[in-house]
Amino acid sequence: MKNIIFGPVQSRRFGRSLGVDLSPSKKQCNFDCLYCELEAAKTINHYDDTVALHEVVDALKEALLKHNDLDFITLTANGEPTLYPYLDALVEAINLFKGEIKTLILSNGSTIMNPAIQKTLAKFDTVKLSLDCVNQRCLKKLDRVHNGISIDEIMQGMLEFKKHYKGDLIIEILFVKDINDRDIAPYNQFLLKLQPVRIDIGTIDRPPAYDVKPLSYEELLRLAQAFEVTLPVYIASRKNVATAPSMYTQEEILATLSKRPLTDEDIAILMDVQSQKLLQRLLEMGQIEKIRKNGLIFYKIAKLS
Repeated sequence: MKNIIFGPVQSRRFGRSLGVDLSPSKKQCNFDCLYCELEAAKTINHYDDTVALHEVVDALKEALLKHNDLDFITLTANGEPTLYPYLDALVEAINLFKGEIKTLILSNGSTIMNPAIQKTLAKFDTVKLSLDCVNQRCLKKLDRVHNGISIDEIMQGMLEFKKHYKGDLIIEILFVKDINDRDIAPYNQFLLKLQPVRIDIGTIDRPPAYDVKPLSYEELLRLAQAFEVTLPVYIASRKNVATAPSMYTQEEILATLSKRPLTDEDIAILMDVQSQKLLQRLLEMGQIEKIRKNGLIFYKIAKLS
């Protein structure tokens, strides 16, 4: 079976990662998201075209002979990877030969209420779950889910999983213009309970299956600032930048960072060269601090001693 393995790819969030596609032949998913880069497809609740376990393991072992300078092995799919029937056996097999490389799975979160899935996902070093919606109406409209999938059950499943999971739980929210970008309060309420290690927010970066629109970087920044300041929000999409870097005074820099810590990427987008020099001066004066968290560099207001 071809195309099971892809990459390695380099990213700021996960370093150097080798991808494993558990549905390489076609899209097999219980969501048909409006923003999906794959073509529209009927939703399913199980794979009808399954790659044999030994094929995946053999392909991965062969790839690791060529690529051993990796940070992550990332399990994903043209669809939903937790629907792969041999997922538990696969992650157990990978854990036997991966060495120091960490494991990551990218899931839409739809099966997290299932105790068996929770047990399987607990064997990964990092689990990234999508949470585009926090109400059923949005879930049906935006993610176009298979019959019987409930956002309340998904959210409860996430909370139950987090109680016993010892790895890094990351939540991803993809915002689509005029659909789920209006009210952040319900996200705040739930995510403060969940306490993931990071919340990645983004928008449409590639041509979608349906006629929906992305948000600009500036709109994403405003949404990020609407999240509770203690939540570790990271803007993952930076392609739709509408404005040039601006000039900030020291007071404006401090006011901006008081609303939300910013990454060095955010700083480069928002601030011109002179403003970045002021930022460095504030850093030297101890009014702001630079921290590294989950592979990212953040600037934030310094804690008072």
